[in-house]
Amino acid sequence: MSLPININDLIRGQILENSRIEYKRGWNPESILHTICAFANDIDNIGGGYIIIGVEEECGMTKRSVVGLQKTELNAINKKLLKICNLIQPRYLPVVTQAQFEGAEIFVIWIPGGYNRPYKCPTTLSPNAIKIYHPYI
Repeated sequence: MSLPININDLIRGQILENSRIEYKRGWNPESILHTICAFANDIDNIGGGYIIIGVEEECGMTKRSVVGLQKTELNAINKKLLKICNLIQPRYLPVVTQAQFEGAEIFVIWIPGGYNRPYKCPTTLSPNAIKIYHPYI
């Protein structure tokens, strides 16, 4: 499934990071899991949201040069994403795509509002912690 929006519009469309778009410099599984859960819950019914990994933001706007990811990271991120998404209850899988933007590799996650709300996920991914599930909005 392809994204319903142009990647250029997501990154350079002068869109402030808001309740529908999160820019992440790199892979941060716990933060990304919580954001996926919140977008899947789509409390305002605005169509979910997007997480763009490999793009840094400053004051809510993307920095001019895209940080990007190493090509070798993309497959690993995809596998890790599937692993953490399997922790969401009820099960939820977002739409993902890998793309090039200004010569840099980026990873885009589209999280449409889910049909089985509310979704919840662990508050921490620490292996030694007790798994407490919480709905994020």
